[in-house]
Parts: sequence; C-alpha cells; structure tokens
Amino acid sequence: MRIRPFRYNPSPEISVIEYASTFCCFLILILVITTGNFECLSCNMGYLNSVLQSSSQVHAEYGPVSGGGLSQNGKFSYGYASSPGKRSSMEDFYETRIDGVDGEIVGLFGVFDGIFLYYFLYISPSLLHTCMQILILVICSNAVAVLEAISHGLLLAQDSTVLKVVYLIFTSMAVSGHGGARAAEYVKQNLFSNLIRHPKFISDTKSAIADAYNHTDSEFLKSENNQNRDAGSTASTAILVGDRLLVANVGDSRAVICRGGNVNVLHSYVIAPSPVRSVGVNLSAFAVSRDHKPDQSDERQRIEDAGGFVMWAGTWRVGGVLAVSRAFGDRLLKQYVVADPEIQEEKIDSSLEFLILASDGLWDVVTNEEAVAMVKPIQDPEQAAKRLMQEACQRGSADNITCVVVRFLANQGGSSHTVPA
Repeated sequence: MRIRPFRYNPSPEISVIEYASTFCCFLILILVITTGNFECLSCNMGYLNSVLQSSSQVHAEYGPVSGGGLSQNGKFSYGYASSPGKRSSMEDFYETRIDGVDGEIVGLFGVFDGIFLYYFLYISPSLLHTCMQILILVICSNAVAVLEAISHGLLLAQDSTVLKVVYLIFTSMAVSGHGGARAAEYVKQNLFSNLIRHPKFISDTKSAIADAYNHTDSEFLKSENNQNRDAGSTASTAILVGDRLLVANVGDSRAVICRGGNVNVLHSYVIAPSPVRSVGVNLSAFAVSRDHKPDQSDERQRIEDAGGFVMWAGTWRVGGVLAVSRAFGDRLLKQYVVADPEIQEEKIDSSLEFLILASDGLWDVVTNEEAVAMVKPIQDPEQAAKRLMQEACQRGSADNITCVVVRFLANQGGSSHTVPA
C-alpha cells in the first residue's frame, strides 16, 4: 500500500495540537491493523486480518522464461517471453495453445496480468479528524457489512468527500496485496477451456468469446466466496480460426498487429549497451485492442450510470482505487468493473505479418510502433518476444513483463511438419 505523505495546511477549523494528535491516532490504528492485533475488536475483523496476512506473502523468486512452437498446419509460429522485471513477485501469466475443434486447427494465445492495487491518499487536516472518527466506528463495528455497503455504493449515495476518503482508507486495508496472481492464473487455466467447449465456438465465435469471458469471471468470483480476499486480472487474447484473427480484451494489456505496407516510419530506440539508433522500415502498426481506463468518456459514463465514481488518485481510478475500468474478478468493485470484452476481428491475409500481445510492463515504456519495428527483422518469434522483454527491462519498466509474438506464415513458406504446442 502506498500512501501519499500528509501535508499540514493551517486552518482555523483545527489546531496544530488537534492535527498532531489525530495523526498519531491514525498511525497507531495502522500499526494495530498491520500487526493483526484485533482481539479487542469485533470478531468480524478476522476478515481484514486474513487479507493482510495473505498480502504479506511474497512469491518465490522467478526468473525470465521463454519458449515457442509451430502450428501443425504450418500456418503460424509463436514465441513467448516473461519476466518479473523489477518486481519481487510475479503476477503475469500467459497461454499459448494449439487445439483441434471440429477438424479445424485453432490457435489460442493470451496474456493475463494480475491487478496489483495502489492507493494514493491525500487528506486535508480538516477532513482527517472526521475521517478517523468514522473509521474507528467502522472498525469497531461490523466491518464486513460496512465494506459490502461501501462496495455497493450505499454509503456513497450522497457523494460525500469524507465518505469517499473513508472508502479509500478502508479498501486500502482490505484489498491491497498480491491477490492478482491468483486471478490471472485462474483465467489462464479456465478461459480457453470454457471457450472451445462453447457450442457456438466455430459458428459464432464472437458471441462465444463474450460468453466465455463472462462465464469465467462469474466462476472465478464464485470460487472466491470463501477466500475473504479480493483479486483481479486483465486479459488480452487472440484466437486464430481459419483465416480469421479475433482479438478480445479487458483491462490494459494490449494487442498490436503489423500489416505490411508502404508507410515509411522512422523509429528510434535503444539497443543496450549501444546508444540510440534510428531505423527506417516499411510497416504499419495497428492496435487491435483498447486499453480500458476509467477516464475514457464512455467508460466513465458507464461506471457513473452504475452508481460508481471515478477520481484522481495518482492516476484516474474507479472508486479512487482501480486504474483499469474492466477486469476479471475485483469483487468489491464488480458492478463497475466488468469483464465484458471488446472484440475486434481481422482477416488473416498476405498483408498480416505478425501479432504482439503484451502486458503493460512492455507498453508503459515501448510504443506500438517501436515494438513492431523491433520485431519486424526477427523471424524467430521466441527471439522477438525476448527482444521486447529485454528492451522493456533496459528502459526501466517497473512492472512484470510478458510478451507473446505470433507470426503468420501463409506467404513465408510455412512447412507442414509439427512442433509440439
């Protein structure tokens, strides 16, 4: 949990002594919460205790991994590379799967980024005293009932600034941590299985994808009923069926394709340890997914229509907490943060060269055009994925980094031999 430092602004409403004493109470309260000493409080605080204990668990150390393969029909090859980067935990997952459905070779590729919640909090001195009084009442009473009421918007109906601040503090204590890995792993293990079992997978693939996303989300939330924890994940997936490429997305992982063209784009990027180089290539880079951010006008309207709110807390966040507006899981914000995917279909033809799927650990530091320029000269998709991952690391990405590259071989002499998927 990250909290923006408090600032003291002199105000006739509160004295220095009152401010100092309230601030000390706040620190003591946080100490009590983080040490799990709730014996003197309501038994419902076992909920928060279990959450905080789970959030303190750090995953075992992970190292970079990579791999790849070729489809049985020789029409596409793929590679992946994944690294925790600067993080001590790994919340990115990926799936590269080739299956047979009704005699059709199908490629299923996905990147799933577990959501790690950050909390940026600024409370003016005039609000701090009132917030602490409310918060103490919350913690000493039925904590779970209050949290559920807040998550359903019941305590925010009057749009009170004080209640919004209490919401930020309370959800910070209740849902921060590394729960995203659990959600991302669940989606990886279940989404594509749910999809290929859908009766309309071949005949109406778009509706099958939408159903599979929502069914997987619903089943994950059911599986979390007894966890007393919250978790979420983004998903960016690509489905190859015949001559169709269908990309579906929730959250801020992203899919980008390269179609050969006559547009000359000049790209500058660092090839460590060399200085910045510029290369000119004939290509066209197209994002085939949209990052779902709360400040987008349509997303913000949808959230507000559902009774939620979007506010600035370091960046625009749903309820001041979550920096994406669509995701799997995130039970406490579910009525606002949906798992409805946006789906885009592309024709696989002679102009389609390759696809990049990646988590925001790449896109935070590398543009779509730069990524396409780096991959273009590398025919081996595993090496291309590793190149992207290494570049993101060199540019100082602070997040986990996962990249999947799929090359379309229709016009590149794809062979008919099989490489295990």
